[in-house]
Amino acid sequence: MRRKSKIRETDYLFLSAWIRAQERSLLSGAQIERMLEAPTAREAALVLAECGYPVPDRVDADGVHRMIAGMRARVAAGLSGLVPDLRMVDVFRAPYDYHNAKAVLKARARGEEAAALLLVDAGRIPGAVLARALETGQTDALPPVLARAARDAWEVLERSHDPQRADVLLDRACFAELSALAEESGSAFLAGYVRLQVDAANLRTLVRVLRTGRGVDFLRGVLLEGGEIAPGRLAEAAGHGRVPAELYAGTALEDAARLGVHAAEGGEMAAPERACGRALDGFLRAAQMVPFGEQPLIAYLAAREREYVTVRVILTGLLAGLHAGAIRERLGE
Repeated sequence: MRRKSKIRETDYLFLSAWIRAQERSLLSGAQIERMLEAPTAREAALVLAECGYPVPDRVDADGVHRMIAGMRARVAAGLSGLVPDLRMVDVFRAPYDYHNAKAVLKARARGEEAAALLLVDAGRIPGAVLARALETGQTDALPPVLARAARDAWEVLERSHDPQRADVLLDRACFAELSALAEESGSAFLAGYVRLQVDAANLRTLVRVLRTGRGVDFLRGVLLEGGEIAPGRLAEAAGHGRVPAELYAGTALEDAARLGVHAAEGGEMAAPERACGRALDGFLRAAQMVPFGEQPLIAYLAAREREYVTVRVILTGLLAGLHAGAIRERLGE
């Protein structure tokens, strides 16, 4: 295992100033509203030009993909050479490697060419390189955790033809790697953010399993390690058919757990999911009080990731002919 970094706030002095300047170009609430009310995807995309997005001549599914990829490249170029510890950035890049691995393995199981997939070039490994490695089995150049999880997931797909089981293997490996990267970086803030992500994911999973009656054995197989609340305690509560709100008392997820109790009994599922999002946002807001250090970097990268999701949901919604209200629902607003 790599040694933990000794984080020095002064290492992030210039980077933090750069980030504060870049935060002014993040998509604002007013700009999101203008996009939602735009009559066409093309006109909505023009709002993004104000934030530095490269707007293609044709705004279709491929154009949306290229716009977001272009903005990612711009952000990556700005950060290049400024980040003292790339593991901070890798926590946000690694999930795309696992996303692409899922897509490639499922395509391979269907007998399709991975080259035809619209892979996301936002990870540590270019999508085409990852696809070639998984197709040929030559995975030595991949991160070891990813390579091992991909091999295991492929064996599951070949044996059971169950893509959900393969996804679970990759999800578990992904969060295990995120936890390791965060711990190795030496940033308590980043490690806390990853743990909160795990707890939020497990809470959402618990509520869905209780709603669908899938059972404790299924739940044990899909819960993630690495959070503050042990999976065994959640599985025990599920055996009694309930969301253990008391385990979340006094934590960032207290409100989400309270809403999860109602959702597990057939109430609105979106409510606890929105509350989980608010908990993560609240955690990141603490970075606003830090003048320089790794916290502004982490909060900025998380804000960019949320922005990319928002942009994709709005533009694909408009391309599909959805009205603003339906798109807002997809955004969880």
